[in-house]
Amino acid sequence: MTEQYVVGLHEVDETRIATVGGKGANLGGLVRIEGVRVPDGFCVTTDAFRRVMAQVPSIDELLDRLSHVTPDDREAVRTLSARIRQAIEAAPVPGDLAAAVTGALARLGEQAACAVRSSATAEDLPTASFAGQQDTYLNVVGPTAILGHVSRCWASLFTERAVTYRQRNGIDHRAVQMAVVVQRMVLPQAAGILFTADPVTGNRKVATVDAGFGLGEALVSGLVNPDVFTVRNDEVVARAIAAKQRAVHALPNGGVQEVAIDAQRQEQPALTDDQVLRLVRLGRRIEAHFGRPQDIEWCLVDDDFVIVQSRPITTLFPVPESGDQENHVYISVGHGQMMTDAMRPLGLSMWQLTAMVPMHEAGGRLWVDATRRLASPASRAALLDVMGRSDPLTRDALETVLDHDGFVPSLPDPAPGGRPAGGAPAPIATDPAIVTDLVERSRASIAALERDIRTKTGPALFDFLLEVAFEEHKRVLGDPLNLQAIMAGMEATWWLNDKLQEWLGEKNAADTLTLSAPGNITSEMGLELLDVADVIRAHPQVVAFLQGVEDDGFLDELAKLPGGSEARDALEAYLDRYGMRCVGEIDITRPRWRERPGTLVPVILDNVRNFEPGAAERRFEQGRQKARQKEQEVLSRLRALPDGEQKADETKRMIDRVRTFIGYREYPKYGIVSRYFLYKQALVAQAERLVRAGVLAEQEDAFYLTFQEFHEVVRSNQVDDRLIEQRKDAFRSYHALTPPRVLTSDGEALTGAYRRDDVPAGALTGLPVSAGTVEGRARVILDLAKADLEAGDILVTTFTDPSWSPLFVAVAGLVTEVGGLMTHGAVIAREYGLPAVVGVEQATRLIRDGQRIRVHGSDGYVEILS
Repeated sequence: MTEQYVVGLHEVDETRIATVGGKGANLGGLVRIEGVRVPDGFCVTTDAFRRVMAQVPSIDELLDRLSHVTPDDREAVRTLSARIRQAIEAAPVPGDLAAAVTGALARLGEQAACAVRSSATAEDLPTASFAGQQDTYLNVVGPTAILGHVSRCWASLFTERAVTYRQRNGIDHRAVQMAVVVQRMVLPQAAGILFTADPVTGNRKVATVDAGFGLGEALVSGLVNPDVFTVRNDEVVARAIAAKQRAVHALPNGGVQEVAIDAQRQEQPALTDDQVLRLVRLGRRIEAHFGRPQDIEWCLVDDDFVIVQSRPITTLFPVPESGDQENHVYISVGHGQMMTDAMRPLGLSMWQLTAMVPMHEAGGRLWVDATRRLASPASRAALLDVMGRSDPLTRDALETVLDHDGFVPSLPDPAPGGRPAGGAPAPIATDPAIVTDLVERSRASIAALERDIRTKTGPALFDFLLEVAFEEHKRVLGDPLNLQAIMAGMEATWWLNDKLQEWLGEKNAADTLTLSAPGNITSEMGLELLDVADVIRAHPQVVAFLQGVEDDGFLDELAKLPGGSEARDALEAYLDRYGMRCVGEIDITRPRWRERPGTLVPVILDNVRNFEPGAAERRFEQGRQKARQKEQEVLSRLRALPDGEQKADETKRMIDRVRTFIGYREYPKYGIVSRYFLYKQALVAQAERLVRAGVLAEQEDAFYLTFQEFHEVVRSNQVDDRLIEQRKDAFRSYHALTPPRVLTSDGEALTGAYRRDDVPAGALTGLPVSAGTVEGRARVILDLAKADLEAGDILVTTFTDPSWSPLFVAVAGLVTEVGGLMTHGAVIAREYGLPAVVGVEQATRLIRDGQRIRVHGSDGYVEILS
């Protein structure tokens, strides 16, 4: 294929990213939109970049060295990237390539002033903007100067910031190519940026315009504060006019300079309201063409707008598709399930197919549409009450949406006779036999699934899952007795906390009363790993061997060591009971402990180091004794009050109720994950068959298909490889997004706020979920497999689903960014007696690993100590 070094903007569109980079492709798309003015120009293609790079001395060696440098090694990144830039800029431009550029330039006018802009192939894309990573040069005049600045643009692929950005995003330096856009220079009266969605709130119905005098460089460089206009429904709803003392103008012979603005003009708006509205209408046309909100650079020339760049706003959280034009309010499923990471398509669709309520997908996360529940007074009050108790930030976010006049429709309450939506299930007796029966039913159902699923393969497996397994899954979860047992423990906890604060002035009394409650499968999981550590501790060679484990095939090697068979048997028994668990376990595509047992090794070694033999039994018994003593103390104090015997009797009934049912709160999730592992094993076997048949390149490619798509691939033995690559790109981009607690159909992302004035200045506010105060060293841990804990440490992390509970036995306190009063981490923290504060926004960024902190588990805040 003949190399093409220069191509006109009118010859390219968004499909030509590999040839002209993201910026060039988007400009080619803009040229095609009726009514949009774009300065004439051309692109120096990636073919030209590759031609020059091939003749740069020692470039391969330098790139190899750079690929082995971590982004945190700032000095090495700075030194190597500077050497690469120098080498590229020093490389001569081949004669035929230079002739192609000067020939294209002649068509613009050989001495025309031009803007020379970098356009990388991983830039201005829907999944990664790379904004500001490479260089732009304005008002460049003459062929020699333009060729020199083209070389500079090529070299800017290796600025320190661009190199670090790629390293942090896992992008191979060799995989990115550089094109260069050369356009006729625009000399505007005003310039700036238009966001077709509010870049702060995410609201797609709101546009914001930043404007200043002269070239837009004054705004981009931070030289001046811009005028800011906010537009909604074709109306300027807010404006902030800045004092613009400086501007950047082009010089006649090339280059730019700062100039002072006349005093009388400084506080004049750079645009009239009419111009702002015209610009936003133009922006909406551009947004419609590209199919997503845009960040647009514009220039005003003689009362007309010229567009010099448009890129997607990649920081916006995607909005679920509703299929209608109505308003919708979505609540994050991940915040309730303690798993806010992005999920792969198979994981999303499996959860949707097995959930009890309809769920929507956006940004690799799941959402429940709460609009109807918010629309009628009774269901709204019930939902806000539950959210207020479990996660005040979600309640606050919902109340913020409700404050938007008319956004949520008003519906009447349902007719009398039916239980209102969101109301509590009917009460059940306080009888431990109910829990025993529920657990046995679940075990029998899972055993039947394990027996039946082994006989199914190919399309018949998918039919069986859809028609039999998923229906049984939902039947078990939706069993009224199951729901009543879950609610009984939660409601008893709320009752105890409310009444004992009212009667005795004691906060969070239920935290102590639930210590070592029986039958909690998640707290047992943590304690039983202490028992595994007891077995391993007795064999020094096994301990030494585990300290060097680097892969997951170590179990077979264990048996060759003295004491190794005993250690392996203990680990195998643990994995038989808990091997279906893992971090982010609601995503079926995540590797389970049975698949990657090495994940548990650091936790086991911490337990070996930090505990004495028999710690699990002692810890459970100590908790039981504390709960019993607390019960006696509370009942004694209540009897001394007016109507004390009645209050004590009511409280005793609720204590018995909470200790009967609160442990069961964790069992349904254990049942779900047990089923999920059986589903996964069967589906992975199908993926492996497809790999052997050459249909899939690798087993994990199946994870980027929905369940329905996977079914069709198994049936047809055909797959769309491009779809899988697109899904992988999207999944990587979703990882960079932080999901809000509440999201509206307008795109407004709300995280909520604590409306409290009882927190000391400088402290981090959260939700108190487990009483007590503790001070210690913060261990900021984002990966369970990298745990390295000492006695007295305080675990700080983003979220803790049940798989984190083995760490809880080794720490003195807990701080998380996500969580509520009845989420798994909070329940287990109370069972273990750990002071805990959850829902602390950005805790893993604001608290540094190794800092001393004080956790106030009764009052809901964290102090960072000097």
